[in-house]
Amino acid sequence: QVHLVESGGGLMQAGGSLRLSCAASGRTFSEYAMGWFRQAPGKEREFVAIISRSGTSTTYADSVKGRFTISRDNAKNTVFLQMNSLKPEDTAVYYCAANRYGSARTQVPDAYDYWGQGTQVTVSS
Repeated sequence: QVHLVESGGGLMQAGGSLRLSCAASGRTFSEYAMGWFRQAPGKEREFVAIISRSGTSTTYADSVKGRFTISRDNAKNTVFLQMNSLKPEDTAVYYCAANRYGSARTQVPDAYDYWGQGTQVTVSS
């Protein structure tokens, strides 16, 4: 069992930066590929970024590539999402998710075993 808690969301002007954190419980954090997903009002949940269990491999959605960076600290059971050059279309609830024994290629939300409660990110123009 893994419990995930996101933090770091908020209101930001376009062009600004935010850093999201996701703290995981349990002693098996390194067994999980970790992903960030987001869901805007009226839209389906979409993949944003994924990082492999070791942290050596990452995958990004085209819409955030070059602006967002995912990283993890397995010693602290935490995964991060650094978001730069924010745009109004980045406005959404952001969720972290854990996929046991998964890879950085798994982009389908249904493949993920555990989810956090989400943190709101709002970008004003």
